Amino acid sequence: MAKRRPVIITCAITGAIHTPSMSPHLPVTSEAIVSSAVEASQAGAAILHLHARDDETGKPDQSVEGFERIVPAIARQTNAVLNLTTGGSPYMDVEERVRPAAHFAPQLASLNMGSMNMGLFPMLKRHEDITGWERDHLEGSRDLVFRNSYIDITYVLETCRENGTRFEFECYDTAHLYNLAHFADQGAIEPPFFVQTVFGLLGGIGAHPDDISHMRRTAVRLFGDDLVWSALGAGAHQMRVAAMVAASGGHVRVGLEDSLWSAPGTLACSNADQVRVAISIIEGAGARAATPDEAREILMLRPLKEQT
Repeated sequence: MAKRRPVIITCAITGAIHTPSMSPHLPVTSEAIVSSAVEASQAGAAILHLHARDDETGKPDQSVEGFERIVPAIARQTNAVLNLTTGGSPYMDVEERVRPAAHFAPQLASLNMGSMNMGLFPMLKRHEDITGWERDHLEGSRDLVFRNSYIDITYVLETCRENGTRFEFECYDTAHLYNLAHFADQGAIEPPFFVQTVFGLLGGIGAHPDDISHMRRTAVRLFGDDLVWSALGAGAHQMRVAAMVAASGGHVRVGLEDSLWSAPGTLACSNADQVRVAISIIEGAGARAATPDEAREILMLRPLKEQT
C-alpha cells in the first residue's frame, strides 16, 4: 500500500480581525488562547499560529508582555511548531509587529509579502449591535491600507535573521508571490519557501476555484521544488478551500482567526473542532495529518531544543 502524504495543518488561534462580540467561542483572554491552542494541537494541528490579545478588552496586543502570557505555556504543553505573527494588526507599524518574534526567536513566524487594502467593514452587516473599539476596528477599515512595503519586509527579515527563524510567507494576491520571488532572487531568503496563500478576504484575491488554481500555478512556476504550498479560506470559504487544496497536493490552515464558522449559520465551538473537520477532509483526499516533527522536517526548521 502506498504511503499517505503528510499534510501540515496550521491552526490560527485568534488573530486580530474578529472581535470578542462576534462569537462566544473566540479565545480572547490569555488563558483561553493557551487552552484553545493546546486543544488544537491535541486534535492534530502541527503548527499553531499565534496572536495575543489584551486580557481586559480583547484588543490585539503585540507587546512582548502579551506574548509572554501565552507562548511559554503553550510551548510547555505541546510539541507543536509555534508560529508567531509579525502581521499583528493592520493598524500597527512594523516595528511593533515584529517585537514578539524578535524576542522569542520562534522556529517559525508569519511574514506578509505586500501591502493591500484590508476591508473588514462588510462584517458590520452581520454584527450590527457591536459598539466601542470593535465597531471602530471594522469601520476604520474602509480607509485602511495594511502596509507591508519592501522596507518593512526587509526590516522583519533582518531583525529575525540571527535568530534562525524561518517564515510562513502570507500571500494575499498574485503580486505578493512575485514580491517573494524578488526577495528569493536577491538571496534575502532561502528555500524551502512555506507559502500561505490567502483567499476570500476583501482587498485580496477571491476564493473562486479559478483563483486558487491561478495562485497555485504561479507559485509552482516561480518556486518549483522549493515550494511548500499551503492555503486558507476566509470566512465561509474555509473548508471548501481546504478541500481543494488538500486534493491538489497542498497543506491547509484553519482556525478561528480565519473563520468563526463550522458550517453555514453555525459557529465553530473551538479551534479543535475546525482541526478535526480539516483532518476528515485530508483523509478523504487520501492523505493524513502531518505530525509537528514531520512539519519541522518538511519546512527545514531548526531543532526544537533551540525554541524559546
